[in-house]
Amino acid sequence: MITVILFVVGGFVGLLVIVALICIGIYNSLVSLRNRYKNAFAQIDVQLKRRYDLIPNLVETAKGYMKHERETLEAVIQARNMAYNAEEKAVANPGDPTAMKGLASAEGQLGGAIGRLFALAESYPDLKANENMLNIQEELTSTENKVAFSRQGYNDAVTTYNTRREQFPAVLLAGMFGFGEAELFELEDEKQRDAPQVKF
Repeated sequence: MITVILFVVGGFVGLLVIVALICIGIYNSLVSLRNRYKNAFAQIDVQLKRRYDLIPNLVETAKGYMKHERETLEAVIQARNMAYNAEEKAVANPGDPTAMKGLASAEGQLGGAIGRLFALAESYPDLKANENMLNIQEELTSTENKVAFSRQGYNDAVTTYNTRREQFPAVLLAGMFGFGEAELFELEDEKQRDAPQVKF
């Protein structure tokens, strides 16, 4: 009788140990995947900050030639500041749906403002030939390509995380451990998927 009780208790303890090991594995897997998408967002952050730093130089260079386009120049700076603030919120919590949607919206507005600036710059031949302007154009184009590449890496990491989070048995534990769904960094308008054209 005592042997049977010990066998049952031993089996129950063994089962608890197996369940605990499975839970630990799931938890560690989700932590690893969450850290991966946060690291991927850090790569976007680096490129966005680089672009935000280039925009004031672009506006200052254009300002000397486009004196009558003050409204457009101010719109670019305002859009840059809004995007910068939205990006700071996203950095604080990468994957947060509200922050990521705010960043995507602000980036769309910034892309539109830069596009309008470059369209107006076509009317200023001296500006198009300015060496500083040409250098900024080249850096912006390179940075835009790096942002697109980094965004793809981030979205891949988020998709992997969300997929793992939704699989059984992780789905049973994810909410309990505080692993919420992460948001992709998708642009709202299909035209925004292309880097702003900065060629003169």
